[in-house]
Formats: sequence, C-alpha cells, structure tokens
Amino acid sequence: MLFDVGAYGTAGFMGITEISGVEGLARAARELHTAPNETELLQLAVDLAVNIINGGDHAGICIVQGREFSTPVASDDVVRRGDALQYQLDEGPCLDAVRSQDTVISPNLREEARWPEWTPRAMSVLGIKAMMSLWLYTSVNPYGADSYGALNLYSDSIDPFGPNEYAIAQALAAQISVALAAHREIRGRGVAMTSRTIIGQAEGILMERLGIDADQAFAYLRRVSQSENRKLIMICSEIVKTRRLPQLITW
Repeated sequence: MLFDVGAYGTAGFMGITEISGVEGLARAARELHTAPNETELLQLAVDLAVNIINGGDHAGICIVQGREFSTPVASDDVVRRGDALQYQLDEGPCLDAVRSQDTVISPNLREEARWPEWTPRAMSVLGIKAMMSLWLYTSVNPYGADSYGALNLYSDSIDPFGPNEYAIAQALAAQISVALAAHREIRGRGVAMTSRTIIGQAEGILMERLGIDADQAFAYLRRVSQSENRKLIMICSEIVKTRRLPQLITW
C-alpha cells in the first residue's frame, strides 16, 4: 500500500521550523529557481536531497515521457542500477509513485511484498534496505496534473525516514516541482517569442517580394505549410535563413 501520510505528514509539516534541514530547504528554494537549465536544476536537486535528508544515502530523479522512464541525474551508480532494474521489471516504488501520483515509501525492504521481483534483487545486488519515492509534477490543470517523474531516495538503513525526514523530503519535492514548472513555462515563452519573431520576419520578406499585406503573407505561409505537410515555423525558418521563397503555390 502507499505510505500513510496521516501518520507523519501533519506533524512533520507543523514542526518544519524545528527541523535541522530547514536551512537546507531555504537554500534549495533559492538555488533551484536560479538554475540556468533543467539538467543543472535536476542535478542540484539530487545533491540537495543527499545533503539535507537523513537516511537518503543515494538520490536520483526519474523522468517519464509517455510510457518510457529514464534517470537523467543520480548521485551514484546505486540509483542508476536500482532505477534501471525497476524499468526492466516494470515494478518498484518509483513507478508506483508516478502512476499513483503519490509518495511511496518502504521502511524495510526485507518485509516488502509489493515488488516481488525488484525487491530481492535490489537488496542483494545494491545492498539497500529502505526507499522513498516522491512524485514530481510540472503543472496542475482542471483535468489533473502533468507528471514529470519522481525523486528517489535509496537508504542503506532500515526505517530511516521518520516524520522530520518525511517532511523535509516532501518540501524538497514540492520545491523541485515548482522550479520545474517555472523553468518550463519560461522556456515555453522563450520558444513562443522566438517563433513569433521568425514568422514575422518571413511575412516581411513575402510582403516585400510579392507586394502583399500581412494577412495575405500569413495565409500564403499557411498554405505552403499545409501543402508540404510541414510545420509553419520550419517553412518560415527556411525563408528567413535562405531568403528564398518556397515554390509558388496556387494563390
């Protein structure tokens, strides 16, 4: 079953100011939002997890694209091998966290029955004894939330995650999710602005060469895109780069 948040969650968050890792969380909030790109953001998140979460001896972030899982950043090979084994067997705490959109914790893998193939192999090969996976999301909309993946914490100890550790991990996962969402929104705006600029430049070239207005230029570009079955931005980029117009279609 999933981790019982009721047992730890409320008390953990109410006592957050008393947690020794609160300074680390404050630093995480500042640094995650200033990461220059997504890869560095994720690596910073992994480094912070290992440093501020007691019992999180190994940390990594898995991402999900469609039905495919991967681990772009990890603190060490324990995480990479543990995650790879989950993807291979199609079972494990990381996959459950993403699919259930919740935190999944196993305080003692020796007593774990949810992942009958993954657990014994992970214990024998990697020597881990406990694990916590926290769901990461990039946006919330009226139809639900968009999953990014999970923050995975592998532990060398039995029952390492008490209320304080759970609260810190949840707070860090929330900070990672917010930072990811902000980064992707900014990146999306940048791509949109660049696309609008390129389309405007292509329209200007058409207006000058063909003696047409802006609406006619855009209609022309759209018809070329449809007839060639290529994206509008690709057509415009070629016009701007080569200064050559696409083959004239029926106007």
